[in-house]
Amino acid sequence: MFFKSEYHLTIKAVKKSLPAVVGILITKHLSKLEEEIGKNFIKGISLYGYLEKANLIDENGMVKISGCSGFFVTSDGYILTNRHVVEDEESSYTVLWQDKSFSSKVIIRDKITDIAILKVEGTNFPYLEFGNSKKLQLGQTVVAIGNALGEFQNTVSRGIISGLSRSLKTTAEDGEQEFYGLIQTDAAINPGNSGGPLIDLKGKAIGINTAVVLGVENIGFAIPINQAKKILFDFKKYGKIRRPSLGIRYYLIDKESQLEHHLPFSYGAFIIYETIPGKGGIIKNGPAEKAGLKEGDIILEIENQKITTNLRIAEILDQFKIGDKIKVCYWRQGQMKETNLELRD
Repeated sequence: MFFKSEYHLTIKAVKKSLPAVVGILITKHLSKLEEEIGKNFIKGISLYGYLEKANLIDENGMVKISGCSGFFVTSDGYILTNRHVVEDEESSYTVLWQDKSFSSKVIIRDKITDIAILKVEGTNFPYLEFGNSKKLQLGQTVVAIGNALGEFQNTVSRGIISGLSRSLKTTAEDGEQEFYGLIQTDAAINPGNSGGPLIDLKGKAIGINTAVVLGVENIGFAIPINQAKKILFDFKKYGKIRRPSLGIRYYLIDKESQLEHHLPFSYGAFIIYETIPGKGGIIKNGPAEKAGLKEGDIILEIENQKITTNLRIAEILDQFKIGDKIKVCYWRQGQMKETNLELRD
Protein backbone atom coordinates (compact mmCIF):
# COMPACT_ATOMS: atom_id res chain seq x y z
CA MET A 1 0.00 0.00 0.00
CA PHE A 2 2.89 2.38 0.79
CA PHE A 3 4.48 1.90 -2.62
CA LYS A 4 1.15 2.30 -4.40
CA SER A 5 0.51 5.53 -2.53
CA GLU A 6 4.00 6.83 -3.32
CA TYR A 7 3.51 5.89 -6.97
CA HIS A 8 0.36 8.00 -7.23
CA LEU A 9 1.99 10.89 -5.35
CA THR A 10 4.87 10.84 -7.83
CA ILE A 11 2.52 11.02 -10.82
CA LYS A 12 0.54 13.83 -9.20
CA ALA A 13 3.70 15.82 -8.39
CA VAL A 14 5.03 15.46 -11.94
CA LYS A 15 1.72 16.52 -13.52
CA LYS A 16 1.66 19.56 -11.25
CA SER A 17 5.27 20.54 -12.02
CA LEU A 18 5.76 19.86 -15.73
CA PRO A 19 3.89 22.97 -17.01
CA ALA A 20 6.42 25.20 -15.24
CA VAL A 21 9.51 23.53 -16.73
CA VAL A 22 11.13 25.15 -19.77
CA GLY A 23 13.82 24.46 -22.30
CA ILE A 24 16.55 27.03 -22.90
CA LEU A 25 18.09 27.23 -26.37
CA ILE A 26 21.61 28.65 -26.41
CA THR A 27 22.71 30.32 -29.64
CA LYS A 28 25.62 32.45 -30.76
CA HIS A 29 26.29 34.47 -33.89
CA LEU A 30 28.59 32.86 -36.44
CA SER A 31 30.97 35.83 -36.40
CA LYS A 32 31.58 35.37 -32.68
CA LEU A 33 32.27 31.66 -33.13
CA GLU A 34 34.71 32.37 -35.92
CA GLU A 35 36.62 34.72 -33.64
CA GLU A 36 36.84 32.00 -31.00
CA ILE A 37 37.72 28.92 -33.05
CA GLY A 38 39.00 30.32 -36.35
CA LYS A 39 37.63 30.70 -39.85
CA ASN A 40 37.97 27.00 -40.72
CA PHE A 41 36.37 24.31 -38.59
CA ILE A 42 38.20 21.56 -40.43
CA LYS A 43 40.99 22.24 -42.88
CA GLY A 44 39.43 22.95 -46.27
CA ILE A 45 35.85 23.06 -44.93
CA SER A 46 34.27 26.34 -43.92
CA LEU A 47 32.62 26.62 -40.56
CA TYR A 48 29.49 28.02 -42.20
CA GLY A 49 29.31 25.07 -44.58
CA TYR A 50 29.64 22.58 -41.77
CA LEU A 51 26.97 24.27 -39.64
CA GLU A 52 24.58 24.63 -42.56
CA LYS A 53 24.91 20.95 -43.42
CA ALA A 54 24.27 19.99 -39.80
CA ASN A 55 21.21 22.30 -39.70
CA LEU A 56 22.73 24.24 -36.78
CA ILE A 57 22.52 27.77 -38.22
CA ASP A 58 19.47 29.92 -38.99
CA GLU A 59 18.89 32.63 -41.58
CA ASN A 60 20.17 35.29 -39.19
CA GLY A 61 23.52 33.61 -38.70
CA MET A 62 22.71 32.36 -35.22
CA VAL A 63 24.27 29.01 -34.40
CA LYS A 64 22.69 26.47 -32.06
CA ILE A 65 25.25 25.75 -29.35
CA SER A 66 23.36 23.61 -26.86
CA GLY A 67 20.28 23.40 -24.69
CA CYS A 68 19.48 23.15 -21.02
CA SER A 69 16.53 23.27 -18.66
CA GLY A 70 14.96 25.78 -16.31
CA PHE A 71 11.69 26.45 -14.53
CA PHE A 72 9.36 29.36 -13.78
CA VAL A 73 9.31 30.49 -10.14
CA THR A 74 6.96 33.46 -10.54
CA SER A 75 3.92 34.13 -12.70
CA ASP A 76 5.60 37.17 -14.26
CA GLY A 77 8.43 35.32 -15.95
CA TYR A 78 11.35 34.74 -13.57
CA ILE A 79 13.16 31.49 -14.39
CA LEU A 80 15.78 29.58 -12.40
CA THR A 81 18.59 27.62 -14.04
CA ASN A 82 22.33 26.99 -13.65
CA ARG A 83 24.88 29.74 -14.02
CA HIS A 84 27.35 27.47 -15.84
CA VAL A 85 24.97 26.91 -18.76
CA VAL A 86 24.26 30.63 -19.34
CA GLU A 87 27.63 32.08 -18.37
CA ASP A 88 28.60 33.29 -21.87
CA GLU A 89 27.52 36.92 -22.10
CA GLU A 90 27.88 36.91 -25.90
CA SER A 91 25.38 34.09 -26.40
CA SER A 92 21.62 34.47 -26.71
CA TYR A 93 19.17 32.48 -24.58
CA THR A 94 15.73 31.66 -25.92
CA VAL A 95 13.17 30.13 -23.60
CA LEU A 96 11.00 27.44 -25.19
CA TRP A 97 7.72 26.73 -23.42
CA GLN A 98 4.58 25.03 -24.68
CA ASP A 99 5.59 25.38 -28.35
CA LYS A 100 6.31 29.08 -27.88
CA SER A 101 9.64 30.90 -27.83
CA PHE A 102 10.55 33.90 -25.69
CA SER A 103 13.59 36.13 -25.74
CA SER A 104 15.13 36.19 -22.29
CA LYS A 105 17.53 38.33 -20.33
CA VAL A 106 19.98 36.85 -17.85
CA ILE A 107 19.63 39.11 -14.82
CA ILE A 108 21.71 37.14 -12.29
CA ARG A 109 24.79 34.98 -12.79
CA ASP A 110 26.07 33.83 -9.39
CA LYS A 111 29.36 31.98 -9.55
CA ILE A 112 29.36 31.09 -5.86
CA THR A 113 26.17 29.00 -6.01
CA ASP A 114 26.02 28.24 -9.78
CA ILE A 115 22.55 29.80 -9.86
CA ALA A 116 21.27 32.01 -12.67
CA ILE A 117 17.99 33.86 -13.03
CA LEU A 118 16.44 34.63 -16.42
CA LYS A 119 13.51 36.94 -17.12
CA VAL A 120 10.99 36.75 -19.95
CA GLU A 121 8.21 39.22 -20.62
CA GLY A 122 4.71 38.01 -19.92
CA THR A 123 2.18 37.17 -17.23
CA ASN A 124 0.23 34.21 -15.88
CA PHE A 125 3.02 31.69 -16.35
CA PRO A 126 2.61 28.50 -14.32
CA TYR A 127 5.34 28.34 -11.70
CA LEU A 128 6.74 26.01 -9.09
CA GLU A 129 6.28 26.76 -5.42
CA PHE A 130 9.40 26.71 -3.27
CA GLY A 131 9.89 23.93 -0.77
CA ASN A 132 12.26 24.15 2.21
CA SER A 133 15.60 22.47 1.51
CA LYS A 134 16.58 22.73 5.18
CA LYS A 135 13.91 20.19 6.07
CA LEU A 136 15.05 17.48 3.65
CA GLN A 137 15.77 14.01 5.00
CA LEU A 138 17.98 11.18 3.84
CA GLY A 139 15.95 8.58 1.97
CA GLN A 140 13.24 11.07 1.00
CA THR A 141 11.76 10.45 -2.46
CA VAL A 142 12.50 13.15 -5.04
CA VAL A 143 11.96 13.62 -8.76
CA ALA A 144 14.32 15.30 -11.25
CA ILE A 145 12.70 16.94 -14.27
CA GLY A 146 14.39 18.25 -17.40
CA ASN A 147 13.29 19.77 -20.67
CA ALA A 148 16.44 19.45 -22.74
CA LEU A 149 16.25 20.50 -26.38
CA GLY A 150 17.64 17.32 -27.83
CA GLU A 151 15.93 14.04 -28.47
CA PHE A 152 14.36 13.60 -25.04
CA GLN A 153 12.09 16.36 -23.73
CA ASN A 154 10.14 16.33 -20.47
CA THR A 155 12.50 13.81 -18.92
CA VAL A 156 11.46 12.59 -15.48
CA SER A 157 13.46 10.40 -13.11
CA ARG A 158 12.68 9.34 -9.56
CA GLY A 159 15.11 8.59 -6.77
CA ILE A 160 15.93 9.39 -3.18
CA ILE A 161 18.06 11.90 -1.34
CA SER A 162 21.24 9.97 -0.70
CA GLY A 163 23.30 12.76 0.84
CA LEU A 164 23.02 16.28 2.25
CA SER A 165 25.49 19.17 2.60
CA ARG A 166 27.85 17.70 0.02
CA SER A 167 30.78 19.62 -1.46
CA LEU A 168 31.86 19.33 -5.08
CA LYS A 169 34.86 20.74 -6.94
CA THR A 170 34.58 21.55 -10.63
CA THR A 171 37.12 22.82 -13.14
CA ALA A 172 36.17 25.31 -15.85
CA GLU A 173 37.88 27.83 -18.09
CA ASP A 174 37.72 30.46 -15.37
CA GLY A 175 39.38 28.19 -12.80
CA GLU A 176 38.47 25.69 -10.13
CA GLN A 177 35.23 26.20 -8.27
CA GLU A 178 33.95 24.50 -5.12
CA PHE A 179 30.27 24.32 -4.27
CA TYR A 180 28.94 23.46 -0.84
CA GLY A 181 25.69 22.39 0.76
CA LEU A 182 24.62 20.34 -2.27
CA ILE A 183 21.86 17.74 -2.29
CA GLN A 184 23.04 14.32 -3.47
CA THR A 185 20.49 12.13 -5.22
CA ASP A 186 20.39 8.88 -7.16
CA ALA A 187 17.67 10.26 -9.45
CA ALA A 188 19.15 10.23 -12.95
CA ILE A 189 20.51 13.64 -13.96
CA ASN A 190 22.06 14.23 -17.37
CA PRO A 191 23.71 17.34 -18.84
CA GLY A 192 20.51 18.39 -20.63
CA ASN A 193 18.68 18.35 -17.30
CA SER A 194 21.01 20.99 -15.87
CA GLY A 195 18.91 23.82 -14.52
CA GLY A 196 15.74 21.77 -14.18
CA PRO A 197 13.95 21.32 -10.86
CA LEU A 198 14.37 18.64 -8.24
CA ILE A 199 10.92 18.33 -6.67
CA ASP A 200 9.39 16.59 -3.67
CA LEU A 201 6.20 14.55 -3.72
CA LYS A 202 4.14 17.68 -3.13
CA GLY A 203 5.40 19.10 -6.43
CA LYS A 204 7.48 21.79 -4.74
CA ALA A 205 10.97 22.72 -5.94
CA ILE A 206 13.55 21.68 -3.37
CA GLY A 207 16.63 21.94 -5.61
CA ILE A 208 18.09 22.87 -9.00
CA ASN A 209 19.71 19.97 -10.87
CA THR A 210 23.30 20.90 -11.52
CA ALA A 211 25.82 18.07 -11.92
CA VAL A 212 26.45 14.38 -12.30
CA VAL A 213 29.65 12.54 -11.43
CA LEU A 214 30.87 11.17 -14.74
CA GLY A 215 31.82 7.50 -14.79
CA VAL A 216 29.83 6.75 -11.64
CA GLU A 217 26.24 5.57 -11.66
CA ASN A 218 23.47 7.05 -9.55
CA ILE A 219 25.34 10.05 -8.16
CA GLY A 220 23.87 13.43 -9.07
CA PHE A 221 23.74 16.78 -7.32
CA ALA A 222 21.29 19.64 -6.95
CA ILE A 223 21.60 23.13 -5.49
CA PRO A 224 19.37 23.61 -2.42
CA ILE A 225 16.38 25.75 -3.31
CA ASN A 226 16.82 27.93 -0.22
CA GLN A 227 19.95 29.40 -1.81
CA ALA A 228 17.90 30.38 -4.87
CA LYS A 229 15.07 31.80 -2.74
CA LYS A 230 17.48 34.21 -1.06
CA ILE A 231 19.06 35.30 -4.35
CA LEU A 232 15.67 35.95 -5.94
CA PHE A 233 14.49 37.86 -2.86
CA ASP A 234 17.64 40.00 -2.82
CA PHE A 235 17.36 40.84 -6.51
CA LYS A 236 13.70 41.80 -6.34
CA LYS A 237 14.22 43.94 -3.23
CA TYR A 238 17.72 45.38 -3.73
CA GLY A 239 18.54 44.78 -7.39
CA LYS A 240 21.59 42.71 -6.47
CA ILE A 241 22.73 39.74 -4.38
CA ARG A 242 23.56 40.62 -0.77
CA ARG A 243 25.60 38.21 1.35
CA PRO A 244 26.77 38.59 4.95
CA SER A 245 30.52 39.06 5.08
CA LEU A 246 33.24 39.30 7.73
CA GLY A 247 35.32 41.58 5.52
CA ILE A 248 38.42 39.37 5.47
CA ARG A 249 40.65 37.49 3.06
CA TYR A 250 41.81 34.16 4.42
CA TYR A 251 42.74 30.57 3.78
CA LEU A 252 41.32 27.56 5.57
CA ILE A 253 43.66 25.57 7.76
CA ASP A 254 43.82 21.78 7.61
CA LYS A 255 46.31 19.25 8.97
CA GLU A 256 48.58 19.63 5.95
CA SER A 257 48.79 23.44 6.11
CA GLN A 258 49.20 23.28 9.89
CA LEU A 259 52.35 21.19 9.50
CA GLU A 260 53.66 23.19 6.55
CA HIS A 261 53.31 26.59 8.27
CA HIS A 262 53.81 25.44 11.89
CA LEU A 263 50.39 26.67 12.97
CA PRO A 264 48.89 25.93 16.40
CA PHE A 265 45.61 24.55 15.00
CA SER A 266 44.52 22.10 12.31
CA TYR A 267 41.32 24.06 11.68
CA GLY A 268 40.17 27.67 11.41
CA ALA A 269 40.61 30.56 8.99
CA PHE A 270 44.00 32.31 8.84
CA ILE A 271 43.64 35.99 7.96
CA ILE A 272 46.31 36.55 5.33
CA TYR A 273 48.99 39.23 5.35
CA GLU A 274 49.12 41.85 2.63
CA THR A 275 51.51 40.77 -0.14
CA ILE A 276 49.94 42.86 -2.91
CA PRO A 277 49.05 46.50 -2.17
CA GLY A 278 45.34 46.76 -1.43
CA LYS A 279 44.95 42.98 -1.14
CA GLY A 280 45.51 42.49 2.55
CA GLY A 281 43.56 40.18 4.83
CA ILE A 282 41.49 42.92 6.46
CA ILE A 283 39.15 44.81 4.14
CA LYS A 284 39.08 48.50 4.96
CA ASN A 285 36.01 49.64 6.94
CA GLY A 286 34.67 46.10 6.97
CA PRO A 287 33.16 44.27 9.97
CA ALA A 288 36.43 42.57 10.92
CA GLU A 289 38.39 45.83 10.99
CA LYS A 290 35.72 47.53 13.10
CA ALA A 291 35.77 44.58 15.53
CA GLY A 292 39.55 44.80 15.96
CA LEU A 293 40.65 41.71 14.02
CA LYS A 294 44.11 41.82 12.43
CA GLU A 295 46.15 40.06 9.77
CA GLY A 296 47.68 36.90 11.21
CA ASP A 297 44.71 36.20 13.48
CA ILE A 298 43.17 32.75 13.21
CA ILE A 299 39.38 32.71 13.43
CA LEU A 300 38.44 29.41 15.07
CA GLU A 301 34.71 29.63 15.72
CA ILE A 302 31.70 31.70 14.72
CA GLU A 303 28.77 31.49 17.14
CA ASN A 304 30.34 28.36 18.69
CA GLN A 305 30.62 26.62 15.32
CA LYS A 306 34.12 25.41 14.52
CA ILE A 307 35.46 26.48 11.10
CA THR A 308 36.75 23.46 9.16
CA THR A 309 37.12 22.32 5.57
CA ASN A 310 33.74 20.62 6.05
CA LEU A 311 32.06 23.67 7.63
CA ARG A 312 33.33 26.77 5.92
CA ILE A 313 32.78 30.40 6.83
CA ALA A 314 30.34 30.89 3.94
CA GLU A 315 28.22 27.98 5.13
CA ILE A 316 28.08 29.34 8.66
CA LEU A 317 27.24 32.87 7.50
CA ASP A 318 24.36 31.48 5.42
CA GLN A 319 22.58 31.02 8.75
CA PHE A 320 22.58 34.77 9.38
CA LYS A 321 21.50 37.94 7.66
CA ILE A 322 23.07 41.34 7.11
CA GLY A 323 22.89 43.38 10.30
CA ASP A 324 23.11 40.38 12.64
CA LYS A 325 25.69 40.61 15.44
CA ILE A 326 27.73 37.45 15.88
CA LYS A 327 30.37 36.20 18.30
CA VAL A 328 33.78 35.35 16.85
CA CYS A 329 36.40 33.30 18.69
CA TYR A 330 39.97 33.77 17.43
CA TRP A 331 43.63 33.20 18.31
CA ARG A 332 46.28 35.92 18.32
CA GLN A 333 49.92 35.43 19.30
CA GLY A 334 49.30 32.66 21.79
CA GLN A 335 46.07 34.01 23.27
CA MET A 336 42.45 33.04 22.74
CA LYS A 337 40.17 36.03 22.24
CA GLU A 338 36.53 36.82 21.52
CA THR A 339 34.85 39.74 19.79
CA ASN A 340 31.45 40.63 18.42
CA LEU A 341 30.92 42.04 14.97
CA GLU A 342 28.02 43.17 12.83
CA LEU A 343 27.66 41.44 9.47
CA ARG A 344 27.73 43.58 6.32
CA ASP A 345 27.67 42.80 2.61
